[in-house]
Order: sequence, then C-alpha cells, then structure tokens
Amino acid sequence: MDATYRADLRELNELNFGRFDAKMGERIAELRGEMKAELAQLDARLTELRAEVTMQFTDQLRSLESRLVRWMLAFWVSTLIGLGGLFFRH
Repeated sequence: MDATYRADLRELNELNFGRFDAKMGERIAELRGEMKAELAQLDARLTELRAEVTMQFTDQLRSLESRLVRWMLAFWVSTLIGLGGLFFRH
C-alpha cells in the first residue's frame, strides 16, 4: 500500500508542478510584455527630454555667443580708440 500511495502522491505532485510551471510561464510572459511596453514609453520620454535639453543648450550657447561678440567688439573698439589717440597725439 505504501508504494501505491507514493506513486499516487508522486503523480499528484507532478501534475501540480506542471500546472504551477504553466502558470508561472504565463505570468512571466505577461510581465515581459508589460515591461517592454513600459520601456518603450520610457525610451520615448527620454528621447523627447534629450531633444528638449539639446534645444535649450543650443539656445543658451547662441545667447552666450552673441554676448561674447558684443564684448569683443566693445573691447576692440575701445582699444582702437586708445591707439588712435596715441597715434594722433604726436
């Protein structure tokens, strides 16, 4: 009788493990699908943010460049005025 119960118990355990394994496979597949969808959304958002940051950086760089050109112009004009004054003084 013990051998019969063991065989029945083994068969029952194998069936339960088979069901468990099938359910875990389904759940893992669902989780992978959800993760892929969320990663796609994250990728889209990061691409959008990168474009926004790049645009802001470009705008700030253009602003800096225009201010730098103005300062350079002011420096060179004042230098030329000073040199012209020294040149025409004698």
